[in-house]
Amino acid sequence: MSGALTVRRGTPADNPALGEVMFDAVRNGPSLYTPAQQAAWVPEPRGGTDWDERLARQCVFLAEQAGLIQGFLTLDPPDYVDFAYIRPDCQGKGLFRRLHDALEQEAGRRKLSGLHVHASLMARPAFLVVGYQVTAEETVELRGEHFRRFAMQKVL
Repeated sequence: MSGALTVRRGTPADNPALGEVMFDAVRNGPSLYTPAQQAAWVPEPRGGTDWDERLARQCVFLAEQAGLIQGFLTLDPPDYVDFAYIRPDCQGKGLFRRLHDALEQEAGRRKLSGLHVHASLMARPAFLVVGYQVTAEETVELRGEHFRRFAMQKVL
């Protein structure tokens, strides 16, 4: 893919594409979860009123290249990183760090003392690299499947 990669704030018009990015990342990317877990986690691309309302409460940062959204992170006020998804072809290329830098700048503007997240097995390494610490390992159930995840925090 050619063209410069830009990081910008998301708008409601981006919401359907964000649902596609999440689906692509979970269902088509490398995973430490089973296919059944992946299908339970994201059975289809997110969309609709509930998705729009959830994202409307958050500060969305996305990375776009040649008109295609490659990844996104969201800050759910006051200090929770709710979504963090990168398309498979863009993973491991520094995109997560660029998006997190934008999110952290926003946290600074809001004078936050820290950030926290519940990171998947796949996301945990990326959050560790940008300075988060694991505070607890958890198991959660969704649609009959059990998932390991990590409560993590970062002091700013």
